[in-house]
Amino acid sequence: MLLPLQAYPATFVIVSSVVLYISRGSIMRPRSHGFYRFFAVECIFGLIWINLPVWGDDPLLSPSQFLAQLFLVTSAWLPLHAARRLRRLGQPSSARKDQTLIGFEKTTRLVTTGAFKYIRHPMYTALICLAWGVFLQRFTWLGLLLVVASTGLIFVTAQREEEECIAHFGDAYRDYMRRTRRFVPYLL
Repeated sequence: MLLPLQAYPATFVIVSSVVLYISRGSIMRPRSHGFYRFFAVECIFGLIWINLPVWGDDPLLSPSQFLAQLFLVTSAWLPLHAARRLRRLGQPSSARKDQTLIGFEKTTRLVTTGAFKYIRHPMYTALICLAWGVFLQRFTWLGLLLVVASTGLIFVTAQREEEECIAHFGDAYRDYMRRTRRFVPYLL
């Protein structure tokens, strides 16, 4: 157990408050991709909250723990890789005044290398991997509801973001969509 059980609710509220503050522009625009992303992240925080007390109780080499660890490693690497690409190659600019976008999302160039060569949403893939990796720590019906809800919300987030990218990048993004998959290379 990483924290005393009494600290979990306060930690959940603090972390959620920080995410709410970062997402404040999106929350005011329910049709933006960030609106749905906020609720997906909250579902994932809920999963972490309910599974943290039992984290790693199963043997490391059990099938569920092995798969959970694989998902969790993927969820750690992909967003770092994607954020670095977006900052370096996407040339984010504060000139993009869309308040629903977080700094590195304000790209002025389409990024199509690295993980972006195969999937359009590596950060959302990471969130899906995080959700399922945390869920696999322990099965509960509440956990199943949260992981399915977060996954569904991430799908909606990606659809909304694609509409926003088409509006910003036009035919270049449509062409990019034809060459790539949303979350899993060659599959999904």
